[in-house]
Amino acid sequence: MTPNLLTDTPRPTVAAHALRTKAELRTALEAPRRERLTIGLVPTMGYLHEGHLSLIRAARAECDLVVMSLFVNPTQFGPNDDLNRYPRDEERDLRLAGEAGADLVFAPPVEEVYAPDASTDVEVGGPLTGVLDGDPGRRGAEHFRGVTTVVAKLFNLVGPDVAYFGQKDAQQAVVIRRLVRDLDFPVRVEVMPTVREADGLAMSSRNAYLQPDERERATALSRALVAAERGAHAGSLAEGMEAARAELASAGVAPEYLEARDAETLEPVERLGARPVLVAVAARVGSARLIDNVLIHPTNVPNT
Repeated sequence: MTPNLLTDTPRPTVAAHALRTKAELRTALEAPRRERLTIGLVPTMGYLHEGHLSLIRAARAECDLVVMSLFVNPTQFGPNDDLNRYPRDEERDLRLAGEAGADLVFAPPVEEVYAPDASTDVEVGGPLTGVLDGDPGRRGAEHFRGVTTVVAKLFNLVGPDVAYFGQKDAQQAVVIRRLVRDLDFPVRVEVMPTVREADGLAMSSRNAYLQPDERERATALSRALVAAERGAHAGSLAEGMEAARAELASAGVAPEYLEARDAETLEPVERLGARPVLVAVAARVGSARLIDNVLIHPTNVPNT
């Protein structure tokens, strides 16, 4: 790693500075690019929690310069989604981002990202965006079209060497990796482990919607995934999925989906084999739509 004054001096625990325009961002990145510093990007929609902060810390440990985006992307929200009430607290986010090690925070208004007459989308087609969250009866492929469009714009603006995403959004990570491969972005995608509360609930900005009783019921998602993994190791994937369904039912949680998929292709899987299996769940608890997943690896697992 190249020594530089930006990262080799003690970091004050102060709020990160927000850059509002693409021009400001490009100007801020001119010198680091000239010096060939390694740039890490952490895309977020804000309302930071420990999961986001773990991504910033991972980038800080590996990169010379850490850029975090803070942008609630309207194009990935459907007409029945929670765009208008999505939690926001920019002052807190800037403080936490700075403390975790972000050097720059790109926090633009919507009109800075999308021109009024914008007519170009970036889309990963095929089965990766047509199942699970992308199923037409759920959020739909347009959700991922919004994700891949904004991520492609961030890659073009920031020019990162490494981009950091969380495993909780497993399908999103698969789609981003395909985007990078198909469009030859010179970016390494790092997918970091899901960060959980002490009771197993996956950290999410949408957890703020949960009432106390709903918060307790929501832990059924992580318990169901533990049951799926245990059942798959002890017997078969089918037994694990049945145990997961029973765990959700016992908490009164009706899943939007609970499916076993190949971790790379997202094709349906009925038994364990030589490749990792992604067991993914989505459910609405109260007004919060929550997702979670577990990767079941083939090591020492019978082919059943």
